[in-house]
Amino acid sequence: MDFFGLMLLAFEDFLAECLHSMCDRSSQNTEAILENSTKTEVITIEGNGRHSCGPKRRSPSCSETRNLTRIVSEFHLLGFSQDPVLQALLLGLFLSMYLVTVLGNMLIILAVTLDPHLHTPMYFFLCNLSLADVGLTSTTVPKMIVDILTHSTVISYAGCLTQMSVFVVFACMDDFLLTVMAYDRFVAICHPLHYQVIMNSSCCGFLFLLCFVASLSDSLLHNLIVLQSSCFNRVEIANFFCDPSQILNLTCSDTFSSDIFTYIVSILYGFLPMSGIFFSYYKIVSSILRIPSPGGRYKAFSTCGSHLTVVCLFYGTGIGLYLSSAFSLSVGRGALASVVYTVVTPMLNPFIYSLRNREIKRAMCKVFNKTASSSPFATHLDLVGASSRPKH
Repeated sequence: MDFFGLMLLAFEDFLAECLHSMCDRSSQNTEAILENSTKTEVITIEGNGRHSCGPKRRSPSCSETRNLTRIVSEFHLLGFSQDPVLQALLLGLFLSMYLVTVLGNMLIILAVTLDPHLHTPMYFFLCNLSLADVGLTSTTVPKMIVDILTHSTVISYAGCLTQMSVFVVFACMDDFLLTVMAYDRFVAICHPLHYQVIMNSSCCGFLFLLCFVASLSDSLLHNLIVLQSSCFNRVEIANFFCDPSQILNLTCSDTFSSDIFTYIVSILYGFLPMSGIFFSYYKIVSSILRIPSPGGRYKAFSTCGSHLTVVCLFYGTGIGLYLSSAFSLSVGRGALASVVYTVVTPMLNPFIYSLRNREIKRAMCKVFNKTASSSPFATHLDLVGASSRPKH
């Protein structure tokens, strides 16, 4: 933990120093271009030699540099089609999906909170996963619904960075919580006698705090790399929200530093959690195969079947989003992959856990029964039934 924190702090300091020097050079070049833009002389641009900007022969490098050095105050979210008929359909679709996502995950949170039998480490992390799913969806979908209603695609610079930061926090929380849940299943199946000792309340609180700190660090790193850039290539974002990968591609800073940052973040926040999940399930499968009876193997595997389904859905759509943004030139395909990753997956998680878990089903039934019994309509029916009974 200490080594990981020190490594992140050292990386932040190194990145801040490098980007600060790059930003100074970029601002100096910008001032030189703006001062000499009205002259017909030769402009010297650092790293590019001399380019003629005369009225007769204008070099494309100079006009390209002027486009790169504009400081933006807002972005435009291209999203999906601007067809009014299609936008009305998208409004109803996204609104219904958002309501289902929020209600389904809130039901799981309510069921785990109210049922004392579900106060275990596995359901503690499941409750936090549902909360992260609600936050992830609420970061992107309400803004898109408002844009459809107002027929606007504009988002301010501060609003875009805020949306990107919150999105990264909740997306990383999903990532790390799935890894912690895989470790919880590994301890429960491979070391059942020591499960209560290892996964105590202090350990669960520490793991959740570690997930939150790591997610917040990733968000701060993304903000650091974006804020250090003094200009952007363009203001159009080919998605319905401020996708971090696309914002990084819009910056006109050194592409080598941006690529190094992307690779390091991918290793720390993508490869390492996936490796932990794969290792945990490798041990889980090895332990299950050693169980002699088929009934015992089925019972052991059923405890982690829902989690494995969510892991495949989460990482499958995430990898699909990455591949679509890397190899697809279509705006609609990238936005569609983002919908699957940010909306469909959080919406399906409550159904996966409720349909494959008897304890969650039982807890939800208790919640529905308590809600129905405490409603005014049910109270009125009880009073009517009591008054209609014959008196002895």
